[in-house]
Amino acid sequence: MITRKAKFLLMMTAGLVVMSFSSVAFAQDAETMLKAASISNGGWIALSCGLAIGLAALGGALGQGKTAAAALEGIARNPASADRIFTPMILGLALIESLVIYALIIAFLLQGKIG
Repeated sequence: MITRKAKFLLMMTAGLVVMSFSSVAFAQDAETMLKAASISNGGWIALSCGLAIGLAALGGALGQGKTAAAALEGIARNPASADRIFTPMILGLALIESLVIYALIIAFLLQGKIG
C-alpha cells in the first residue's frame, strides 16, 4: 500500500517531468511564431465572444434564480402581498434578461470583426 506522502511525491515528480518536456513539444521557429501571432487576433475575438455569452448567461441565470427565490419566499410568508411582489419581480426579471441580450448583441458585433 502506497502512503499518502509517497503518492504526493510520485505525482509531483510526474508533473515536473511532464512540464520539463512541454517546452520541447511546443517549440517553434521565429518565423512560424510571428505568422501565428499576426493571425491570432481572430481567435482572441472568438474567445471573447464565447466568454461574453457564457458569463452573461451565467450571471443572468443566477440573478433570475435569486429574484424568483426571494419573491416566492416573500409570497410564502405573506400570501396577501402576492400582487405587490409579482409586478416588481417581473420588471426585475425583464431588466436582468435585457442585460443578457445586450451581451448577445455585443458578442455578435465582435463576431463580425473576425475575418
